Amino acid sequence: MTQNAYELHRPKTRNTSVVFASPHSGRDYPDAFLQRTVLNEREIRSSEDAFVDELFASVPDFGAPLLTAKAPRAFLDLNRAPEELDPALVDGVRRASHNPRVASGLGVIPRVVSNGRAIYRGKLSLHEAHQRITTYWRPYHDILQTLLDESQRTFGEAILIDCHSMPHEALENVGPPGAPRPDVVLGDRFGAAAAGSVMEQVEAAFASAGLRVARNMPFAGAFITQQYGRPSRQQHAVQIEIDRALYMDERTLEPNADFATFKALLQGVIRDLALMGRPEDARVAAE
Repeated sequence: MTQNAYELHRPKTRNTSVVFASPHSGRDYPDAFLQRTVLNEREIRSSEDAFVDELFASVPDFGAPLLTAKAPRAFLDLNRAPEELDPALVDGVRRASHNPRVASGLGVIPRVVSNGRAIYRGKLSLHEAHQRITTYWRPYHDILQTLLDESQRTFGEAILIDCHSMPHEALENVGPPGAPRPDVVLGDRFGAAAAGSVMEQVEAAFASAGLRVARNMPFAGAFITQQYGRPSRQQHAVQIEIDRALYMDERTLEPNADFATFKALLQGVIRDLALMGRPEDARVAAE
């Protein structure tokens, strides 16, 4: 059933070490899941990074692959370790050492969506949790690792751009009072997941498009950057969080009037990000 787990959009010619992925924009909600949840359609979709896959749809045009999840985040969170099971939701899970993500209901099988709203009435079986991980989590991460291995073999390095969006309200307390809020937050786990030179190039790509950029606050990266960011092995992972208010109405979960303009703006950013993973001679020729 791996066809349900992800979509992979490959370029005609792979010419960059950069891999783009969107783990939280999936919106294929299984019928059995919708029948079980106590939330309505808008509430269940509130944890999506809605339309991020569409914003980055031009990635293959610039020589890089784009991996997008199909399973929605409320059903299964691909940015969590498979062991991050919530004993308050999954029957038969032993309470392990304190994990703040799991404790808040945001484990690999989430218990809540935004604002702490419960997804289910009652518990899930451990068998069902493992089935979701086998059917959706493992295929996504298997193909992601394959793409990064391809980059390493071909280019001697791999750069993962992990694409997300953030609620506008998450930026309320970022920066000094009265200062402009960032449009984009880059996360490299405070330098542990990517080399400083990579972060500088990623930041420059967004800044040159006129976007305000912050680093690691309030989002430094979660499982994916921790798992795949290995700068000492020339494998870098950078999480990108984009303010949803720039392109969508968070209340209605619909694209806003600026969607097409912002998507076009991002094309220039995507070009610059892909360019940084090209061999030096190809990079000079493209500039």
